[in-house]
Amino acid sequence: MEERGSAIAAGEAGELAWLLEHPPVYTAGTSADPSELVDPRFEVIEAGRGGRYTYHGPGQRVGYLMLDLNKRGKDVRCFVHSIEGWVIDTLSDFGVEAWRAEGRVGIWTRDIDGREAKIGAIGVRVRRWVTMHGFSVNLDPDLSHFGGIIPCGLEEFGVTSLSRLGKSVSNDQWDAALMARAEGFLSALEAARLKACAKNTK
Repeated sequence: MEERGSAIAAGEAGELAWLLEHPPVYTAGTSADPSELVDPRFEVIEAGRGGRYTYHGPGQRVGYLMLDLNKRGKDVRCFVHSIEGWVIDTLSDFGVEAWRAEGRVGIWTRDIDGREAKIGAIGVRVRRWVTMHGFSVNLDPDLSHFGGIIPCGLEEFGVTSLSRLGKSVSNDQWDAALMARAEGFLSALEAARLKACAKNTK
């Protein structure tokens, strides 16, 4: 990812999105608090992205986005907002209502107990206006593995998955639905860029 990001910034490679699955691992963002690593039962990796601790593992789909914000608008907040919208729209295709939450980055939904829970996480890094890292969505991971950390520092909220909500979705099904929504994601970035350009020319 680092090599590809540098190549994109230098104009030597095109933008890229990776959709993948990790073995069980905890990753620490730049704001990670060691007190939130309560039971490090898996390897802990310093990821270099924004945010705190999160878990990645089988049954969770991870999307790494390497986009050139020099061309798509130099607005990291808009970039994160657009990712959230992309994932929310894709979840709706599987009958899951999800939303953004004020002051909490990520994707939220109603768990089977009626409480609000996190179904998707976002953590990005931007270097020379090229994005790295991205998002993860819980399709069918072992949710007990999140118990080794306080996910994203939010102890008062639980974590859920499509499977827990009664939705059986494979990696291939998720990827196809996500990519079918990719044009909307890119359009949101373009709309924000044009809005910023218009504002700057006034």
